[in-house]
Amino acid sequence: MALDRTRPTVTVCRGCCCGTAKKHPDTDHPAQLGVLRDLMRDVADLRVTDCLGPCERSNVMVVTPSDGGRRCGGRSTWLGYVFTDDAGSDIADWLREGGPGLAEFPRSLRRYRFTRSRRRR
Repeated sequence: MALDRTRPTVTVCRGCCCGTAKKHPDTDHPAQLGVLRDLMRDVADLRVTDCLGPCERSNVMVVTPSDGGRRCGGRSTWLGYVFTDDAGSDIADWLREGGPGLAEFPRSLRRYRFTRSRRRR
């Protein structure tokens, strides 16, 4: 299914570290993903991927702006250590307001945001 570029996209890492009980035994990963699916319904496209790379910050998500958000200067926002339903709700609320480029980044999510370093070739 093609992504709807008129709305933001949330990519959730569920690879070697983020989605496993081995690294995070106290997290119910399938339940967390179910909650995120419910929260993002009608707000953003939700994608699940194997590994986004910054394993030291698992659970990692990337919020990609809509086409409109990108035209207004929005760029992908990386979030790490996202374990709580409250954080998921705050992300959904931000996206309901437009997300990257269209709405101010929520104060409640600042502790999760990080800058993804570019890999050297």
